[in-house]
Amino acid sequence: MIGYVTLGTNDLARATAFYDALVGAMGGKRLMSFDRGHAWGVSMAQPAIGVMTPFDGKPATVGNGVMIALACPDPATVDRLYAKAIELGGTDEGKPGPRGPGFYGAYFRDLDGNKLNFFCMTAG
Repeated sequence: MIGYVTLGTNDLARATAFYDALVGAMGGKRLMSFDRGHAWGVSMAQPAIGVMTPFDGKPATVGNGVMIALACPDPATVDRLYAKAIELGGTDEGKPGPRGPGFYGAYFRDLDGNKLNFFCMTAG
């Protein structure tokens, strides 16, 4: 049902480098570019993530309680991508591990403070 999500940035060049590397590690690529930002994904037929400077020209801010969840096929991929996000300058919001029956996740914030997680569903 979700077509794409957009996160705000106040430093487009820095955010672009972060997401080029992170989405590249996920097997995706930059799909679209605009004056104010970019969108990444694996194909135009699947959901994408965009990073943009705000249309209204005001500073980008993060939403309290807002989080983007990025699906992974297995716990090893969650671990690998979380480590990549931290390596790229992201900050820890919850190290990889089980979060209840059948759910494995890892939480981080990007360079602008937006909260994301990598997760997978597991047996159990």
